[in-house]
Amino acid sequence: MVLPLLPALLGVALTGALAAAAVLAGALTRTAGATAAAFGIVVVVIGGFAFLALLVLFVVASVLATRYGFEEKRRRNVHEGTAGERGVSNVMAHIIIPTALVLLAWISPSWLPVRSATVLYTAALAFGAADTFASEFGVLAGAARSILTFRPVTAGTNGGVSALGEAWAFVGSVSTAGIGTGLFYVFRTPIVPPLAILGIAAVSGFIGCQLDSVLGETLENRGLLTKGSTNFLAMLLSVVVAMGLLLALGEPV
Repeated sequence: MVLPLLPALLGVALTGALAAAAVLAGALTRTAGATAAAFGIVVVVIGGFAFLALLVLFVVASVLATRYGFEEKRRRNVHEGTAGERGVSNVMAHIIIPTALVLLAWISPSWLPVRSATVLYTAALAFGAADTFASEFGVLAGAARSILTFRPVTAGTNGGVSALGEAWAFVGSVSTAGIGTGLFYVFRTPIVPPLAILGIAAVSGFIGCQLDSVLGETLENRGLLTKGSTNFLAMLLSVVVAMGLLLALGEPV
């Protein structure tokens, strides 16, 4: 999986430039940008450009979703950062697991073959997109209901869901799964059948988004989890769901 020297150097330079651009554009804090660059370098050098491209597209989509309707979000006090920027805790919550999957596939391909790692990696980012879209667009719905009791709650409340948010969660999960499938196919990365990676990643990402809401209502609201740790655990659960679906198809994980 490791890139040859010249492509690796190109990948390092590209990752650094993209992270710097994100910081200059106000999408990431400086610490978050440096963190994203460090993890991104590991991803591209070990995994290749398909893995990096999907990660970058996820970040771009997240930034656009965060900036959408920002003034209204600020008015309701449900905005991210001071001007929509993402901090290091948010970056860490969404990048540790994808990077770990790439590392595991490199260190022990007999335990986690690349073709299975691509599915789990895509599922992890499909969750990230579903969760971000549900949060950033769902808070504009104006009303929401508890995912457990279905009682009305204020939009933006941990554990609150809305039809608008659920629709965007579906869009985020399916689009990420589709783009990931296409990228891995174009870059000739070993993958399971395209419909399998598309379906598994989309379903796992969407389910993970629902589990994120459950964790938010049951544990985060009680101070037992932070927003970052909730996202991390929900992404991990998305990967576990994807592993179960892979095993059901007879794929090694």
